[in-house]
Amino acid sequence: MSIVNRKFRRHMLTLAIAATLPFSAVADDKYDLLQQQVDALQQQLQQVQEALQQYKEEMAVKEGQVEQVVTTLKEDVAKAGEWKHPDTLIHMAGYADVGYAFANGETGSYSVGSFSPIFHYQYRDLVMLEAELEFSIDDEGETELEMEYMTVDYFLNDYITLLGGKFLSPIGQFRQNIHPSWINKLAAAPPGFGHDGAAPTSDVGVQARGGFKIGDMYVNYAAYASNGPELVSAFEDDEFELEGIAAEGFGRDADGEKVFGGRFGILPLPGLEIGISAATGMATVTSIEEEGAGHGLADPEGPGFDLHDEQARDYDVFGADFVWNLGRFQLRGEYIQSKVGAADEGVTASEGATWKAWYTQLAYLIPQTRVEPVIRYTDFNPPNASQGQTQWGLGLNYLISSNVIAKVTYEFNDGEVGSAADTDRWLFQLAYGF
Repeated sequence: MSIVNRKFRRHMLTLAIAATLPFSAVADDKYDLLQQQVDALQQQLQQVQEALQQYKEEMAVKEGQVEQVVTTLKEDVAKAGEWKHPDTLIHMAGYADVGYAFANGETGSYSVGSFSPIFHYQYRDLVMLEAELEFSIDDEGETELEMEYMTVDYFLNDYITLLGGKFLSPIGQFRQNIHPSWINKLAAAPPGFGHDGAAPTSDVGVQARGGFKIGDMYVNYAAYASNGPELVSAFEDDEFELEGIAAEGFGRDADGEKVFGGRFGILPLPGLEIGISAATGMATVTSIEEEGAGHGLADPEGPGFDLHDEQARDYDVFGADFVWNLGRFQLRGEYIQSKVGAADEGVTASEGATWKAWYTQLAYLIPQTRVEPVIRYTDFNPPNASQGQTQWGLGLNYLISSNVIAKVTYEFNDGEVGSAADTDRWLFQLAYGF
């Protein structure tokens, strides 16, 4: 029984092995096929990875190009928008006037008073160059050009500006704030406050100016050092006398002595300003006016005199001014005194002299109109009596706009009989500020 069982088991094992042989061959074939598929997939995966790497590299290049384009566009946009927020600002302003004038008993003449462009070149909130040129036509029709002022201003902070160059004199109010024709309410400057008067007109030097607040009150100030004025002497009856002060911003310092001065103003009430001005230094005679030549600068050497070693004289200026804007009324006034000391040495040695001038002016803008009547009284007392003058000025203005004004002025003048200072006259003027 056991032998039969063993034979049976052997036959069954043999049959099982024989039955599995075909399946084993099939399995090998399937394994080989799967292996081939895996190899193909790996190859495709490698190709996909290589393609992906190439794509990444191309995209990196394109991203760099896009960034470059975006950066360039941003730069172009920034440049295109510089005019909205520039570092440098350029601005032109100024004024001009034309007119007609005739004195009693004389023939009237049309005139071009001046064309005065004012240029401003500012870099950020740090530095500004400002300059005013004056074009005018003389009696012979020739065009004259002068530089009224030119300064480089440095804005140190909110309370002080430093400037250097040729600047309008900060002594008083008229010269630095009121003299432009579209601001001056009459068609001419008050006697003594124009050129060759009691008040200095301009200086060449350095200046500090600004303002600040004390409690509820505002104050402003200006302080300067300059080359100072030069003096004109007259030779009459074998004697020298001081004839005039040329305080118009000389680019030289004839005596090497500087002038120091300034103005301090307070605004105690809204619309009211009161100012005090002073200056002190030295001045020297640099020109001589010959007898009968009339007032004005003559040959620097004088009529045969050598003025190179003239003695410097004391030079002192004092001034006070006020302006009060009360509704439609404006009341203003100003006083100026320029005093020159004596010299006991030199060709033009002579006694000292004093120039004084003052004016007060009232203007009223009639309600519901553009009409403004003006009245001004002026008294000018120079050492030369022929130049002295008192004047009543009556004006009637029409304000075409805030910066265009038509003026009719009549001057009652009282001076030395037979001189221009004693001749009444009509003045018509159209002034334009821009």
